[in-house]
Amino acid sequence: MAAALAHRGPDDEGFYYRGPVVLGMRRLSIIDVAGGHQPIGNEDGSVWVVFNGEIYNFAALREDLIARGHEFKTHTDTEVIVHLYEEAGDDLVDHLNGMFAFALWDEARQRLLLARDRMGEKPLYFSNLPDTGFVFASELKALLVHPRVERQIDPLALRKYLSYEFVPSPYSIVAGVWKLPPAHRLVWERGKAWRSERYWSLNYSVPKLRVKPAEAAEEIAYRLGEAVRSRLVSDVPLGVLLSGGVDSSSVAALSKEVADERVKTFSIGFEDRSFDESSYASEVARYLGTDHHEKTLTEKELLSVFEEIPKILDEPLGDGSFIPTYLLSKFAREHVKVALGGDGGDELFAGYPTYVAHEMAGYYLGLPLALREKLIEPAVQRLPVSFANLSFDFRAKRFVQGAMLRPGMRHTVWMGSFDPAQQQRLLVPGLLEMCPDDEVYAEVREFDSSNGSNGEDFIEGLMRLDATHYLSEGVLVKVDRASMAASLEVRAPFLDHTFVEYVARLPVSLKLKGMTTKYILREAMRQRLPRRIIGRKKKGFGMPVGQWLRGELRSLVHDVLSADRLKRHGLFNVSYVQQLIGEHERGYADNRKQLWTLLMFEMFSAPPRADR
Repeated sequence: MAAALAHRGPDDEGFYYRGPVVLGMRRLSIIDVAGGHQPIGNEDGSVWVVFNGEIYNFAALREDLIARGHEFKTHTDTEVIVHLYEEAGDDLVDHLNGMFAFALWDEARQRLLLARDRMGEKPLYFSNLPDTGFVFASELKALLVHPRVERQIDPLALRKYLSYEFVPSPYSIVAGVWKLPPAHRLVWERGKAWRSERYWSLNYSVPKLRVKPAEAAEEIAYRLGEAVRSRLVSDVPLGVLLSGGVDSSSVAALSKEVADERVKTFSIGFEDRSFDESSYASEVARYLGTDHHEKTLTEKELLSVFEEIPKILDEPLGDGSFIPTYLLSKFAREHVKVALGGDGGDELFAGYPTYVAHEMAGYYLGLPLALREKLIEPAVQRLPVSFANLSFDFRAKRFVQGAMLRPGMRHTVWMGSFDPAQQQRLLVPGLLEMCPDDEVYAEVREFDSSNGSNGEDFIEGLMRLDATHYLSEGVLVKVDRASMAASLEVRAPFLDHTFVEYVARLPVSLKLKGMTTKYILREAMRQRLPRRIIGRKKKGFGMPVGQWLRGELRSLVHDVLSADRLKRHGLFNVSYVQQLIGEHERGYADNRKQLWTLLMFEMFSAPPRADR
């Protein structure tokens, strides 16, 4: 199992065996490179821990614990966890500022404690095996080499994946294997059944700060700068992943202000100009004077990653930006071992264009029904298909597809792949009967039923849904798997929980102001970044998936989604899948999201198996 995670920790491995427990660890050495070997125990060896991530406030915690009489054998952040457990028990998580997944074994109490960080930056899978015990790991692939964990698809998880393009926790795509949700801890004691509980929540229904925009902008710059400062602590080379968007550019600008040496930045470009953002990243790098590294990826390099996808992704993921994220991580890893990124800025500051689209949907639904049904919607459906990045026809058709739905379902249809009606056509009847829509869309139905009743603004509710669902379960999974496959640690200053809590207390009018997204973040960075960057609209890390599926990947699509293969699996309606392929190839419809989602699932469902 540890060998299956060698990419996450190529520098060292360690094991602990005692009685009923075995702990294994693969280490990417960042802090106390020489002395931080894991597992790490307390003074008398009664408490042991294996840990993935970084504790950014470990120095202050260590100083306090030493004052309380604890003896430290290393200078690594990991050791703080065992001594903090002795002081605070399970509540130790309340004191940690960082990204983490850890397993702690209390020998005297025969007790296992698992925990994940608040926003879900680091993963943790587990399975309770009858008559065998309890197994856990950072990635699903490590559990699948255990002889008692069977590779059976969970039908409900499959339907959720088809809806969202990712599998949300606590589910995993494999039946009987679960994911510990973000901000949760789990206890398994003396062989008894496990129990888990939430220890932190993102809460927008708090009293809002009465603050002037200028004061809020100054406070944001300070607090985000402190989050950046704490994430620059490293005993190995470090840099910033720079896309040229407002979020990553803000991290680069603040890194320059607080770093002790010249900041290294990394970006990639694409030959397809409609997807290329490298000119913006270069402009930011020149403006800030960073040590900038840039690489233009050829289509051949991008397509070559397909051979590695089944080995890298332990669950299907329908986000095509995984490929450039992985290649950017590999490129940065040639120079550094740690990199800061801009993930979280869109969810905290209402940065996605969908927030504006929801506002527009209100106006759209105010139009006469006859006008919408007889003129606008038919006109939109007749728009010629374009496969360029975020083309107008693609956005317009998605808009009218979801506009009539309740906000949560509308959001899901806009962001995801297969809506309920499409799944009725895609899935075999037996599978549909096993997994009713109420269970499939439980996350968004909960949002729709509670929207506004807890004191949240409508847009804040969408931001919370995105932060706890799309970000934690999709974006951060992509970033973790892509970066860890390259043995690169990525840190996200925007996800510092104290910063998140402060931003949640700001009025939503400071985040989405009219049609301007991220208003207060742009104001905070106005004197720190070029004017063109401050005014940029959200573009995203897109890929020419639509063109690939008609061209370079055409043979792969016909192989992986062949009628014979689909019939063997017995999950999908063959004729409907062939219809999606035919429409896309002939240019009758842009089915890129649906076909990519199916392709990623089928490549996961029959990858090369690790040796047992």
